[in-house]
Amino acid sequence: MVDTPLRDIAKVIRSKNAGPFEITLDIVFKTREDFEAVKRSGVITKELVSQLYNVPTQAIITFGFFELVNAVKITLPRPRAQGGVGETDMHAAQQHVPLQEIRVPWPAS
Repeated sequence: MVDTPLRDIAKVIRSKNAGPFEITLDIVFKTREDFEAVKRSGVITKELVSQLYNVPTQAIITFGFFELVNAVKITLPRPRAQGGVGETDMHAAQQHVPLQEIRVPWPAS
């Protein structure tokens, strides 16, 4: 096993606007096998998301593994209201980057 960046495993890692006060993060896997392997690894947790996004775990609105679509869905409060003073990513399109660097134990190629 080698620690592999999530970006090399997941099909899609994205963030998007979920209203003026929330951001949604999605991690979508191409296969059920990849989804299950990452889920079993125990690497992606509320605690990790809390650290990556500097949000208390109890403030995380949604965190779940959704088997029907081979995906992890996370909804966080925005640090600043959409379009508010000091807000830097109105569409929340750049907030997924920390997820890409998560290291997952993965079989060597």
